[in-house]
Amino acid sequence: MTFKLATADIPFGGAKGGVAIDPRLYSKAELERITRRYTMELIKKNFIGPQIDCLGPDMGTNEQIMTWIKDTYVNWKGSTDINAQGCCTGKFISQGGIGGRTESTGLGVFYGTRELMDTKSFYEKVGLTKGLKDKTFVIQGFGNVGYWAGKYFSEAGSKVTTIIEYNSAIHNPKGLDIEAVKKHMTEKGTLEGFAGATETNVKDPLSFMEKQCDFLIPAATEKSLHKGNADRIKCKVVIEAANGPTTYAAEEIMEKKGIVCCPDLLMNGGGVTVSYFEWLKNLEHVAPGMMTKKYEEKSTMKLLSALGYKEHEIDVGEGADEVAIVYSGLEEIMTSAVRENWALSIKKGVNFRDACLGNAINKVYVCYVETGITA
Repeated sequence: MTFKLATADIPFGGAKGGVAIDPRLYSKAELERITRRYTMELIKKNFIGPQIDCLGPDMGTNEQIMTWIKDTYVNWKGSTDINAQGCCTGKFISQGGIGGRTESTGLGVFYGTRELMDTKSFYEKVGLTKGLKDKTFVIQGFGNVGYWAGKYFSEAGSKVTTIIEYNSAIHNPKGLDIEAVKKHMTEKGTLEGFAGATETNVKDPLSFMEKQCDFLIPAATEKSLHKGNADRIKCKVVIEAANGPTTYAAEEIMEKKGIVCCPDLLMNGGGVTVSYFEWLKNLEHVAPGMMTKKYEEKSTMKLLSALGYKEHEIDVGEGADEVAIVYSGLEEIMTSAVRENWALSIKKGVNFRDACLGNAINKVYVCYVETGITA
């Protein structure tokens, strides 16, 4: 996490932790007890707090889980810690969460890919034309990340031809209706029986990762791409939306085939970026845009009036609200990070992952040198 955030110049960091269970096997009451006890153990060891370690959501968690963490911490520490809400992110909006956090990882994947496809040295390297329109996508994992990424790519004119879940997979070369797939998956718990699919696989869903496409987006578990299937992958670009979905052996094989792997270190950083925004909101005790929204509207009105427009001719809309500011900040950070790291990859003649990792390590190293910790 430290290297991931250094890649995008965000002053956050840390590591991974959690409880090794399958939340689908537990009731809501059981999950609450597990979550609160886990949080209490972190508090006892001084492992959690807005100034110590701010927990963020990941696999198997949601707004409810993160709100239970916050509530437990606030009950223990709220009387002495005015910033107690900032002990974790990904909470319900009414509990100190921030607008745009739910879709942030998938949206970050979209912003980063869009930037790459507007970069001549990238799209020519992978043998594609500029832009996302009519490009084909295979998405493995249709949870929070996969759904939102698919939604934004579809809206940009791309075709999501294949969607893969742990228990089923569907394909349609003309493209799938993302909202219809989401509705079906929510109601049925499986992709099997989806009317808009021309092919369905429930015996070996992961085999659909081998479908021909421009972009393959692993958005589920780690090690989805490995030595056993890498040689059969038929995409031009892998966009890592999950953490660690590609093994070292798989990337070696895909590199020899000319497939460019865009690393998780960079591409799935949207979620933790917006977690950073949420943490700042909790420390500042004010929602982004709340203090400036009306001021922006009135300032624009005054400017247009000064230019000779009559009031009834002016429709400036509303000033930026919380979600608009979050989207704007996320877009700036993702596009800047992609430009910086892809340029480094080209300059140094190394693959994209090595460029990102080397850049991040160097940034951490420079910090240590400047503080005198190392030479």
